[in-house]
Amino acid sequence: MSDALTSRLNDVLPSVLSDLDQLVRIPSVWAQPEHRDDVRRSATEVERLLREAGFAQTKIVSVDDGAPAVIAHHPAPEGAPTVLLYAHHDVQPVGDERLWTSPPFEPTQRGDRLFARGAADDKAGIAAHLAAFRAHGGHPPVGVTVFVEGEEESGSPTLVELLTTYRDELAADAIVIADSANWDVGVPALTVSLRGLVDCEVTVRTLDHAVHSGMWGGVVPDALTTLCRLVATLHDADGSVAVEGLHHGTAADLTYPEDRLRAESGVLDGVEQIGTGSVVQRLWAEPAISVIGIDATPVDVASNTLSPSARAKISMRVAPGGDAEAHLDALQRHLEQHAPFGAKIEVTRGEVGSPYAVDATGPAYDAARSAFRDAWDGTEPVDMGMGGSIPFIAEFARIFPDAAVLVTGVEDPDTRAHGIDEGLHLAEFARVCLAETLLLQRLADVGPVS
Repeated sequence: MSDALTSRLNDVLPSVLSDLDQLVRIPSVWAQPEHRDDVRRSATEVERLLREAGFAQTKIVSVDDGAPAVIAHHPAPEGAPTVLLYAHHDVQPVGDERLWTSPPFEPTQRGDRLFARGAADDKAGIAAHLAAFRAHGGHPPVGVTVFVEGEEESGSPTLVELLTTYRDELAADAIVIADSANWDVGVPALTVSLRGLVDCEVTVRTLDHAVHSGMWGGVVPDALTTLCRLVATLHDADGSVAVEGLHHGTAADLTYPEDRLRAESGVLDGVEQIGTGSVVQRLWAEPAISVIGIDATPVDVASNTLSPSARAKISMRVAPGGDAEAHLDALQRHLEQHAPFGAKIEVTRGEVGSPYAVDATGPAYDAARSAFRDAWDGTEPVDMGMGGSIPFIAEFARIFPDAAVLVTGVEDPDTRAHGIDEGLHLAEFARVCLAETLLLQRLADVGPVS
């Protein structure tokens, strides 16, 4: 059976790659209002591809003026489980197009990669679902529902309402969320934990108006220096997070070599790591705090004055097992209690996304590992964590508590999702497609898994 499915997958893969090429050409950036119509066009194209692939029911849905999502359904044979396949068709903004080696919405193959915004994250997830369905000739041995979201890169603001509104249509025995990564090229993985995410803005005020730095400097603190001193309290001298009351978890016993870390992160020669413990412990199971933006007087227009106010945006990753709201409380409390020089501190709370962790045991996970093992020519899959956040996964688990949630993906450590020159490793993509094709068969063999 595996050989036959592999042959069928190889037959449909060229058409799938052609469809991916067309999807990637649509600049479906929901976060940018000028591309809202492109997102709608992308949803229309996804619906067409699913309908023409043979799904019995397809439709475009949205709630509360949110982005369009696509739902497609193929009924389960008698006694067979139903599998929900998730991906998203919106993409991140491209940033400075001048920094891209090739135009971001013109997919370009260089070597073993296809470069374009969305080539991996996450239009390749859509393509993988299409490949698996087509490899089974449009008649898979399980029920298949495809749900393709349109605002994941904007924080999925209407996802919970979508899942609630269409809960009966989306209910499944197993949920495959194709929005993560593999451990390395040639090494497949199930993602079994993700950190949560909270953020806030902190404004520091020291003066009611700007004053001359010569007349008052050395006596009156300026807001930017004060802000710098405040954010410096967030870490100890070795870079460990210094906020009290945060959760610390335990990561898998995996080695992340120093040379690989430096190559994949792009850290400059001589720059040291921060924090303590193993790399995967710090990336997957520890809180992390970063200052991701500062508002202050730009250098080009700066004059010899003391700034009365300055603002920073602070992002915190929450270790699996932690309470995201409680962590935002702790961060706010720390900022308010560590105001240098008695400065006035105002904290504006922002995004809150829960962490995710799963006990990856049971027939659905066994089926996935078996499919991965065969697709990667006998290589054992890794159970890995992710330092990043996909908060909506916790919502899937909450709304569908009886379903086995499998987090898979098409990315590898050099995909550069969200960054310049995002790229899809084509050989790995073929393995992902084969693994999902095999997974549908393996889930049919084990029957209902919830």
